[in-house]
Formats: sequence, structure tokens, C-alpha cells
Amino acid sequence: MSRFDATALGRRDFLKVCGAAGLTLAAGSTAAAEPGEFVANAFVSIAADGQVTVTVKHLEMGQGVATGLPVLVAEELEVDPAAIQIAYAPADAKRYNNLFWGPSQGTGGSTATANSWEQLRKAGAGAREMLVEAAARRLKVDRAGLVALNGEVVHGASGRRIAYGDLVGDAAKLTPPDNPPLKAPADFRLIGRAGVKRSDSKAKTEGTAVYGGDIRLPGLVTALVARPPVFGAKLKDFDRRPALALAGVVAVVPISSGVAVVGTDFWSAHRGREALKVDWTTPANPPSTETIRRDWTALLDKPGLVARAQGEAEAALGRGSKRLSAVYETPYLAHAPMEPLNCVVKLSRDKCEIWTGCQFQTHDQAMAAKAAGLRPDQVDIHTLVAGGSFGRRANPASDYIVEGVEIAKAVGAPVRLMWTREDDIRGGYYRPMFLHGFEAALDAGGMPSAWRHRICGQSILDGGPFAAMIKDGIDFVSVEGAANLPYAIANLQVELHSPKLSVPVLWWRSVGSSHTAFATECFLDELAHAGGKDPLALRRALLADHPRHLAVLELAAAKSGWGEPLPPGKGRGLAVHESFNSFVAQVAEVTIGPKGEIKVDRVVCAVDCGIAVTPDVVKAQMEGGIAFGLSAALFGEITLKDGAAEQSNFHDYRCLRMSEMPKVEVHIMPSAAAPTGVGEPGVPPIAPAVCNAIFAATGKRVRKLPIGEKI
Repeated sequence: MSRFDATALGRRDFLKVCGAAGLTLAAGSTAAAEPGEFVANAFVSIAADGQVTVTVKHLEMGQGVATGLPVLVAEELEVDPAAIQIAYAPADAKRYNNLFWGPSQGTGGSTATANSWEQLRKAGAGAREMLVEAAARRLKVDRAGLVALNGEVVHGASGRRIAYGDLVGDAAKLTPPDNPPLKAPADFRLIGRAGVKRSDSKAKTEGTAVYGGDIRLPGLVTALVARPPVFGAKLKDFDRRPALALAGVVAVVPISSGVAVVGTDFWSAHRGREALKVDWTTPANPPSTETIRRDWTALLDKPGLVARAQGEAEAALGRGSKRLSAVYETPYLAHAPMEPLNCVVKLSRDKCEIWTGCQFQTHDQAMAAKAAGLRPDQVDIHTLVAGGSFGRRANPASDYIVEGVEIAKAVGAPVRLMWTREDDIRGGYYRPMFLHGFEAALDAGGMPSAWRHRICGQSILDGGPFAAMIKDGIDFVSVEGAANLPYAIANLQVELHSPKLSVPVLWWRSVGSSHTAFATECFLDELAHAGGKDPLALRRALLADHPRHLAVLELAAAKSGWGEPLPPGKGRGLAVHESFNSFVAQVAEVTIGPKGEIKVDRVVCAVDCGIAVTPDVVKAQMEGGIAFGLSAALFGEITLKDGAAEQSNFHDYRCLRMSEMPKVEVHIMPSAAAPTGVGEPGVPPIAPAVCNAIFAATGKRVRKLPIGEKI
């Protein structure tokens, strides 16, 4: 594992480390140029040696923004993306806000490329125009005769060339253009082209990428926190003496979330936490999965708040030729990123520095400032690469950030806070458990004439800083993918129950669509078979007014060989879903063994995400989303007993093994539309596609996840 001394480097050295190891640019350091450096704007700078540095404002957590976003600059600036040095932006919402979120910096909702699409192209184009103007003045020629190409400005008539590095001094004196011209898509040489190598692969493969756990500071201590074992419990009392008696334990301090044990290293702190004596309060009626299921099943018999009302669903249900009902269930799910939560905090009287893979810079900066007793502008966040997140690092409580600050404040030394895998799995902020109750009717021709969908599950937005996004009691996150169901069903109603529990919940990769796509696409499959329709044919008929849904569906079906016969024990299933403004269809092929063993053999995926800036990254995200969603569909489940999670690590919170990964084929729809999300949309269709394939192979319906290893 690499180790990085954050105090030992100057700015230029630090930038070199950024490029080699994926580190962040120090807070505020893009504001002023080094001697001989051309800082064109907040995103692009060029050194006298020609080195181009692109500042990436989004967290790289495996989704490929450190590759795709520099390509946007490289396309307009006319440089090789492989030669670009990357820096990660400091916490600075004025310069680096997410354009879809208002004055807030952060990464999520599959927005990184979509909100940077024009912004970073303009950043590259602005720098290019200033370099061309500087060359025109030096050569005393009409700038119309100059062209930027491969890091040089070239005069077509004479063949004279000036490297970008030789122009930085002159370019730095020019006024940046307000609206530089952008290339027409027909002129793209990089955007949409395969073969761009990931910028972070080498460092991650060699082990030189720097994560929060790699940061070293003088006097650094390591902390672990004893948190309540039951959701809703509070600290009553504790005895620090057994922990302090152990070698290497330097402090035991109460904080807002529990009791922190601080040691000279991880194992000292870990042993100290094991020895700590803590007394917790006992909450009334702690939740268990069985009681939740019982209570919520009863709620499905009652009308909920109406999220969508179209036609007369209740009346139409009674008029149908055939009526169907079903209940689908999805469990609590942990995020379980490969890198558990951690951060390093250095606190002084008037400044707080934080090193971590930060997903919500502006919010975390404010929460850290509150915990430290400082102003937000006194908090510097050094954004490192993250070993996954899937939403976990973007929580309203900024829990791990606040813990690190509180501990550093209490012990008066730089602190490295670590969560163990068990802390992570048992620690809450889960994807909520949901029940979906359906009633539908078919007309005499076997077509759906009525659809009523009742959803029951905790609100992610309720009770936090995003509660204002709840409208008329409806958390749109709970009903996304259901309230905007694209199928042409004349009488359609979606209702929501949002019971309150002590279990902390949070967005999880693909958020509401992670459960609504499973329920809606499986139930539609039920309607198809009940009405004597081919599942593809029914979707074709119902999606006539949604050409992008229909196009990916047709592409996936054609590439999969839909309709071709399969041997006994094999089945195909399909699903199509829109999330984050992208459209994904998947066809899964499964084999059912003699004892009911389930093997997913093949997944054919078609995606329409607008212009695919880096097609290889798009394919990788579809493949990764399928693996992630398949892990959850087959194995993922957090169950509660008396208010505590029963799972603790990967032995009982299973992930897909390499040997279980199906063959995945990804087909990207050609598009001239602006880019949309790819980090999450690959997840929602996989569970219903697999469950529908299992039905095709066995005649058995799967209405509760996880599926398990056997049917």
C-alpha cells in the first residue's frame, strides 16, 4: 500500500503526484499561477514546459470521471488526453459547483459528465482561443490562418509552429473569451471514439494511487468508534479504563455518534475498542425485518398518497376481463464499497484540513465547520480518489467526516478515522426495504387496461436537509421509475406509504429505480404472459410513444436472439428502464440446474446515454452496473433482528464471484443528444431481466429479492 506525506511537497511537485497517483490539488491552489504558467480558467492551466493540467471537480470513485472529463477539454484544446495531468478540485462551490445542483459542489445522480459537458468544452476552447491569439500576435499573422493541433499552434501558409508551452507567457496576458466557439460533433477526434485509456488504471494497478488510509502526517493517530449496536440506541455510560490499559491506546473520548478509541495505529485502536465497556440505552420497539414486513403488508391494503393518477384506475380494475395482483419485496441493502469509510483530519485554532474521497464537498465542508466551531471557508477538503461509494459517501449527516473532526478536536492531534468492514455493513444508511403491491386488469384482447401500484418504504429525503424536496408528502425518490412509468396504460395510479423507522436510509446506486424497475418490469412480464402476449411484443405496443425506450429494447432483443429456441432448463428475460435520463434495456439468459441452481450465462445490454464521450467507460459502467445489480439480485440482503443488522462482512453479505459473472455484451446507441448518466442506469434492469428469465425457464415467479443460489 502506498503512503503519502501530505506535508512534504510544493505545488509543482504536488501536481506531479496528482497526475501519477490521482491526488487532489490543494485547496485554493488553482487561484494563482506559478511563474511562467498560463491559468486559462478554473479548469485548465498550462506550464512553460507544455504540461496541461485539468482540474476535475467531481469525485473519481471508479466511474471514470478522471478519464472522461479531461477528454472534453482535450477535444477542444487539441491535446492528447494521455498527456494531461489531473488535479481534483478543492471544496469551492463558487468555481466548482455541480451545475445541476445550484451553488453546491458534489458528485451524484450520474450528473458528472452531463453537467460538465459544455462547461469543460468551453474551458478547453477558451484556452485554445487565447493560445491562438497569442501566436497570431507573435507571428504577426491573421489568426484565421492559424490552427491548434496536437499541443501546437500551426500557421498553415508557412508551416511555422509554436508549442503551447512557448506561448503561456503571452496567453496569460490576454482576456479570456466569454463564449469561445466549440467544435461541431462532426469534427470530434476524441469524443465518442473508443480507445481512450483510463487515466487512473496504472496507479491503481501498481498500488500508487493515494486513498484516505494512505495519508501520513506528523503526529497522526488512528481512531475507531464504538457505535450503538441497535438502531435508535444512545450512549448511556462507558468505562474507558480497560481500553486505556492496553499498549498503544492513547485516548478514549465520547463523540456525538458513540465513543472513539484512539491509538498509535489501527490495531491498537481496534483492540482498545474491543476492550471498551459501553452501556447503551434500549430503544422501544426496535425494528425487525419480520415485523416490518407484517406491518407494511397491511399498509398495502390501504390507499396511500397519490404520486400519479391517470384515468380511473379503481373503476377500470373492476371492469377488466382478467384481474391480477402481486406483491414484490426488496430488502435493505448496504453500499459495501471496496474501500470502507475513512478520513484524515488536521485541526488547528483557525483551520481544518480534511483528506478523503469526498462526494459532497460543499455539504461536508459545512458540517465539518459546524463540528469544528469554524466557518466553512476555514475548512479545506483535499478530495482523494475513492474506492467506490455507490452513494454512501454522500449522506446528509456527513457522518464519517463529522466523527473525524470531533475526534481531532477532542484529542488535539491529526486523526485518521477508520471504519472496519463490519462497521460499514452494520452501520446503516442502507438502501431502504420496499414492498410493492400491484393490482391490474386486462381487457378482452389481453392488453393492460388498469394498473394500480402501491409502494411502501422509508423516505430517504425525510428529516434531513433535503426534506424540502418532498412535495405533498411524496418523496419522489421513492416513486421514481414507477410514477413515470412509460407504458401506455389508460388507467394508472401510483400511491405511496412512507412509514418512519429508526433505520438510517440513503440513496444507493440507481436510487429509487433500484427497486421500482424490479417490481414494475416483473409485474409487466406477468401481465404479458397472463394476456397471452410475448413480453417483447407487449412492450413494443405499450412504448409506441417512447421511441428511445423502444430503440434500446429492439436493439437488445435483436442482439440477444430474442425468440430463438433455447434448450430445456434455459430461459431468456428482458427489461427496459429509464433512469438519470438514460435508457437501458437488458436481456438475460439463465440456466437452471437439476437441483434448481441458478446460473446467469449472458446479459445483452443496449444503452442510450446521448453522446458517449468515452465509449469504453460507458461499456465498463454498464458491465459494472450489471455486476453490482446482479450481486444484489442474487445475494444482497440486510436483515434486522431487534434493531440490529444480522450481517457483518462479505461472508454473509455476499458479492458476485468472478466465476459467477455472466458474459456481458454492451451496445451503445448512436446519438447526437447531450450526454446523460451512465454510472447508475446499468443497475435497474438486471434484476427483472434475470427474474423474468427464471420464469421463462421454470414457470416460477420470483417476487422477493434476493433470489438466492437456487430456485
